[in-house]
Amino acid sequence: MYYTKLVVISLVISFFACGTPSEKSIEKAEETLAPQLEVLRPYLGKTWKGYFADSTPEKPMYDISTWERALNGQAVRNLHSVNDGEYGGESIIFWDSSKQSLVYFYFTTASFYTTGTMTFEDGKVISHEYVTGNQNGITEVKSITEVLSDGKLHNKSQYFQNGQWVDGHEITYAEEPTAKVIFK
Repeated sequence: MYYTKLVVISLVISFFACGTPSEKSIEKAEETLAPQLEVLRPYLGKTWKGYFADSTPEKPMYDISTWERALNGQAVRNLHSVNDGEYGGESIIFWDSSKQSLVYFYFTTASFYTTGTMTFEDGKVISHEYVTGNQNGITEVKSITEVLSDGKLHNKSQYFQNGQWVDGHEITYAEEPTAKVIFK
């Protein structure tokens, strides 16, 4: 059920930290992003923890997700793990000029991978990915991510599984700086 990328994106662009002119020039060089990736800047250097909608105290299900600048600012890297490494994955997100879209590759600890695109509508991030090698019969995933009024993130997905669209995961995230992505 949670065998898909949990994509978290915002349309808000953050500002560079204040500092002396020499510090600013160093920070800008280190933080430069391709212009099309600026929508992801608010998540860089942050870690989020989210609980699945069907999580219970007896059987908690949570995802930890962290974001960082990659490839000299030409990509963004996202790592995530469910329940301290029970499942996890890594994504590389970049601008594909031929598709005029953000594109990502997602590799998992469950030995499958996906390729997908992201679009933005009404303040929401719409993701659509194609799955290769999933043992549960999932071949496509669609998800919608939005920033809630309290600053939390909400993600809901659907899977194309065994020839039909079914409800997937639903997670609400809050920023949690001390959380760690764990792979076993």
